[in-house]
Amino acid sequence: MDSKVENGGVHDDQGFGWGSSIPVPSVQEIVRNDSQSVPERYIQNQENGPLDSEISLVSSEIPIINFSMLANGDENERKRLDSACKEWGFFQITNHGVTDKVLHKMKAAVTVFFDLLLIEKKKYAMATNCLQGYGQGYVVSDQQKLDWNDLIFLLTLPTKFRNMKHWPTTIAGFKEAIEEYSTEMQIVTNKIFANLSLLMGMERESLKEYHGEMKQAMRLNYYPTCSRPDLVMGVSPHLDASSITLLLQDNETTGLQIKHKGGWVPVKPIPNAIVVNIGDAMEAWSNGMYKSIEHRAVTNEKVARISVATFVLPNDEVEIGPLEAVVNDYHPRLYKTVKYVDYVRYTLARKMDGKAHTHYLKTDNM
Repeated sequence: MDSKVENGGVHDDQGFGWGSSIPVPSVQEIVRNDSQSVPERYIQNQENGPLDSEISLVSSEIPIINFSMLANGDENERKRLDSACKEWGFFQITNHGVTDKVLHKMKAAVTVFFDLLLIEKKKYAMATNCLQGYGQGYVVSDQQKLDWNDLIFLLTLPTKFRNMKHWPTTIAGFKEAIEEYSTEMQIVTNKIFANLSLLMGMERESLKEYHGEMKQAMRLNYYPTCSRPDLVMGVSPHLDASSITLLLQDNETTGLQIKHKGGWVPVKPIPNAIVVNIGDAMEAWSNGMYKSIEHRAVTNEKVARISVATFVLPNDEVEIGPLEAVVNDYHPRLYKTVKYVDYVRYTLARKMDGKAHTHYLKTDNM
């Protein structure tokens, strides 16, 4: 049997029109079978490897926002949000109101899924023409270098877009954990959008309304240990095609790094905090006032790691491009206006490649 089918699994299914990813072997299974070897296809080219010499000495801390104060209208905290989005494109939120119980249940659900035998996980494999399910994303050719991770990608909101065939509902509490966490992330999202709307000179509900029928998707990540973490990438440098992304990190192990002032800054986990970053759609809407920032994930020799990325997405037919409130004589239009689904298809048809994808959105004025 073809090893790609054996390890990754293939199902015929109805996709939702964004694209697909070629099935590849499970990294977790590679490590289970031989924890010391790193197959050639996972060894990154030297210019793409996670070199320690690239780690930024400028700062080791991205901004931290007290979300309770922000949600209650604190002007100083809103200014900190504005500065964080302009200067970093990333920030961590504390006091966000999501209970420790909900966060723990979400992480436990991810852990239990990836503890399943491969034959069980394959039951939820991505279809040939769909990104929902278990596998790996952004694999567009049989020649490209692969990332050292496995994932399961689920469209969570609106509920009508869920494909329950790819949800491991046989795991006790899995569906409930996803639904509780999804609801809480939507509440946090709406509060962030309200504050960003005000900062962009609009009404509180403007950004939420510009999304149309807003979508939410989750990428549940598993990063196995690697005997040579200096040779591989957990996730290659990339941008998010979302409007914003909310990341629940492992409490103990640092894996996320962001590009800042020419170097890579490790994002040290704050227990039960949530990392938020600006995505490509928000960069276009804000006319570049807020930037989508390149980020990546590295691996660890001794400890496996999980994370949960929640992507907030405009409706497919919504147009992304500079909003009227942020364009004037001093800030001319720097981005094209394109249909969101066209941009998503463009990005998913290509491997992760730093900031290259946003060139599709920019005008000749940049």
